[in-house]
Amino acid sequence: MADLTRMIEIAPSILSADFAALAGQVAQIEQAGARFLHIDVMDGHFVPHITLGPLIVQALRPYTQMIFDVHLMIERPERYIEDFARAGADHITVHWEATRHMHRLMQQIKAAGCTAGIAFNPATPVTGLEFVAEHLDVVLLMTVNPGFGGQTFIEGMLSKITQMSRGLPDWGKPGCLLQVDGGIQVGNIARVVQAGAEILVAGAAVFGQPNPAGAYVALRAAALANRV
Repeated sequence: MADLTRMIEIAPSILSADFAALAGQVAQIEQAGARFLHIDVMDGHFVPHITLGPLIVQALRPYTQMIFDVHLMIERPERYIEDFARAGADHITVHWEATRHMHRLMQQIKAAGCTAGIAFNPATPVTGLEFVAEHLDVVLLMTVNPGFGGQTFIEGMLSKITQMSRGLPDWGKPGCLLQVDGGIQVGNIARVVQAGAEILVAGAAVFGQPNPAGAYVALRAAALANRV
C-alpha cells in the first residue's frame, strides 16, 4: 500500500500528457520531486470521455517509483479493482455516485492491496462517509465536472473544501487526506491549500506545459508560498 503522509503534495495527471512520450515525461516530473502520479480512467459512460485501462498502468509501472494514484471515473468500478491493482496501482479512488455498495467496494480495494479513496462530483453532497471511515484513506473533491482536462476551477468549491477539511477530524480515519482535482493552476493553488487541500491534482498546469518539470516546480512553490 502507498504511504500517504500528511503533507502538501502535487499529483500531476497524465490526462494532459503526451502519450507518445509518456515514460519520459513521467521521469521528468519524478526527477523534479513529484511523488504522486494521478491516473484518470474514464469509460465514456460515467463521464463522456474515454481514456485508458490497466494495460497503460502496467506498461508505465517499471519506469517509475512514483505512487500510482488511480482515479476511476467509471460505472461499476468493482469490476476492475483487481485488474488495476495487479497492473501496479498503489491507490484507487472511486466515485460515490458510481456504485451502490460503497462499503463493500472499500473492502475490495483494501483486499487488493491498495489504499482507498472516495470522490465526489461538485454537486454531490458529502454525506455518509462515517460509515466507511475505517477503510478510507483519501476524500477527493472534484472542482470541475469530471470528463475533460483543462477546465476552469469552480470557485464555489472553495467553501466545500473548507467544510470537508474541518469535518474530516470529526469522523475520519486518522491520517485521512483531502484531495482536490480540477482546474488547479499557479494562480489559485495557494487558496486551495489554505482552504484545506493536501493533495492537489494538476494536469494541464503540469503536463500541458512546454516544460512539465519546471511547471511542477513552479506549481509546488506557489502551493507552499502562503501556507498557513
